[in-house]
Amino acid sequence: MSPTPLQIAAQRLALAGKVAVLTGAGISAESGVPTFRGPGGLWENHRPEDLATPQAFARDPELVWRWYNWRRRLIAGCAPNPAHLALAALEQRVGDFTLLTQNVDGLHRLAGSRNLLEVHGNLWMVRCTVCGALYEERGLGLPARPACRQCGGLLRPHVVWFGESLDSAILDRAWRAAAGCQAMLVVGTSAVVQPAAGLASVAKQAGAFVIEVNLEPTPNSREVDVSLMGKAGEILPQLVD
Repeated sequence: MSPTPLQIAAQRLALAGKVAVLTGAGISAESGVPTFRGPGGLWENHRPEDLATPQAFARDPELVWRWYNWRRRLIAGCAPNPAHLALAALEQRVGDFTLLTQNVDGLHRLAGSRNLLEVHGNLWMVRCTVCGALYEERGLGLPARPACRQCGGLLRPHVVWFGESLDSAILDRAWRAAAGCQAMLVVGTSAVVQPAAGLASVAKQAGAFVIEVNLEPTPNSREVDVSLMGKAGEILPQLVD
């Protein structure tokens, strides 16, 4: 009897000494994390795309912080699901493991992932606009103009806004991980947001076995070695176990 695609993927993943993982919004949707644009796509009559910019923060930091405090409250009760936990467990078993996420919800950290690249930042991290200090701040009632612990300067959310460049050091590590891995997991991502969307192709061209886990087909589905359709919280524990 021929092995199923899930069994083939699990076998190849178990044999890999170097594993790279890319995750997108789909993995956190199962934890109840709302979409970026939120209900109706508006917040206090503002489009999120107009608030998540350096210009909006320079113009009205208190407005931007009200929005981010609202977003933080929305996800404060969300917990890692079995998919996040399965990836954290996989990291413990693989000698060379890199997890790249497009999500800013911090759930991979809560699940225990350590070699983690948060390409778009983290809602629970803050960065000083004066001295550059970067640290975690999980308080839900931040002031309208939160001040840096170190210098008193104005803090900003540690997220990548529209019009800002991604961290080149993080991208470099992501490309090297994709190009050097033996197996790659692409989980819950639409595969349309660049540059992360190109990582699967980089891994595939370098000879890696690429596994996609998603609710529906994506532009990557024809290129990967195995495409598993379904919930990440159900599929990833089976792959890892």
